[in-house]
Amino acid sequence: MNTLLPPPVKPLLLTLLLTASGLAGAAADLEAVAAGARADLEQSLADLATLREQIEAERTPLARQMHALEAQVLADRARLETARRSADNQLIELNVLKAEARGLSNEVATAEGLLAAYREAFNTRLHVSEAGRYDEAVRSAAAARDAAGAQPETRLTGELELLQTGVDRLERVIGGEVFEGTALNPAGRLEQGTFVLLGPTAAFAARDGQTAGIATLRLNSPEPEVIATPGEAAEGVRELVRNGKGSFPVDASLGNAVKIQATRDSLVVHIEKGGPVMVPILLLGFAAVGIFLFKWLQVGRVRVASPSDLTVILSALDLGDEQKAESHARKLSGPVGEMLASAITHFRERKEYVEEVMYEKMLETRPKLEKLLPFLALSAAAAPLLGLLGTVTGMINTFNMITVFGTGDPKTLAGGISEALITTEFGLVVAIPSLLLHAILSRKVKGVLGSMEQTTVAFINGLPGTSQETQFFRKNND
Repeated sequence: MNTLLPPPVKPLLLTLLLTASGLAGAAADLEAVAAGARADLEQSLADLATLREQIEAERTPLARQMHALEAQVLADRARLETARRSADNQLIELNVLKAEARGLSNEVATAEGLLAAYREAFNTRLHVSEAGRYDEAVRSAAAARDAAGAQPETRLTGELELLQTGVDRLERVIGGEVFEGTALNPAGRLEQGTFVLLGPTAAFAARDGQTAGIATLRLNSPEPEVIATPGEAAEGVRELVRNGKGSFPVDASLGNAVKIQATRDSLVVHIEKGGPVMVPILLLGFAAVGIFLFKWLQVGRVRVASPSDLTVILSALDLGDEQKAESHARKLSGPVGEMLASAITHFRERKEYVEEVMYEKMLETRPKLEKLLPFLALSAAAAPLLGLLGTVTGMINTFNMITVFGTGDPKTLAGGISEALITTEFGLVVAIPSLLLHAILSRKVKGVLGSMEQTTVAFINGLPGTSQETQFFRKNND
């Protein structure tokens, strides 16, 4: 049966039919997919159960193995800690040993330094007469120390042998030691003989029996020098050498006192060493002393007027006794008496005129009192210059000697310089006293002139106003 439907309904119906057929097909596919999924799930669950059984079967051995490995790790860790502590302890012990080694090395170095210093000072402690006897021991010790690659034990052994040698020497020297040797006699000749060494002092007696005395060091000579001693001391040394009994000369200065005494010259020799410039220096000195004595006596004889003298003179003038006043003034010897006598002669004149007369006498006296004083000042100024001149000429001569002979002998050089300085010494010796003497005399002359000025003022002020002109001036002033 055909049913007529509207045109729009047909496509819709067709669509619904197609959709229903599609859904039926899709439902059939979903069932198939769900069945496959259930099968896969069941297979997966079976595999999972199998895997779990396998894991459970393997877990226990693995747990045991892990516990064994953890125990082994703990044991290894404990052994590591023990090894670390042991290493730390060994490091501490190593540091302690290194410190001890450094300390011992420092002690060895200190001992070597002390022994080296002893070796260096050993020769300086020896007496010049025995220096050659220990040269081999000193050289051996120096060779042992300076040997390349030598162990400290070897170096110390060589130094200790020298130390033992020094100890043995001290034991012998304390009790006295006698040995043969050579020495220079006072004339400079080398002689064979016997030394007697006691402490730091040595005596020598020649085989011929003539030279005997104290043996000391001589500059620029490897041989000792014999200083001659007085007869009894020399004979005592000879007896000591021959018989082992006798007197032994002892010099507490170890020969220095004798050397110093040998350098001391007499005054005449000392002056002669100064050379020709010493002549004008000494002449200046003697002239200055002579002038001082002369001027001291001259100025010392000048009698100054005391207040009592002025009182007598002025009283006599006040009474009009001019002769008595002049007689008393003449008793004052010297320029003061002459000045007062001249003033008394003109005392009737005006005071201004009398003052001029007295001042003229003072001017006349000043050059007489100050005469020759400039020579003392000249001596004080010229003497050092002359001394410097002598020093310069002496140094020139010394350098000329150096040019010819060289500087091999410092003793000769020092002697030349010391002789050159002698003129400077005497120049100052003359200049300083001359300056003092000039000051003393100048002060004394100024004292006399000052006293004359005081006398003049006192005389003028004490004059009686008897002259007519004086009375006239006084009336006018009043």
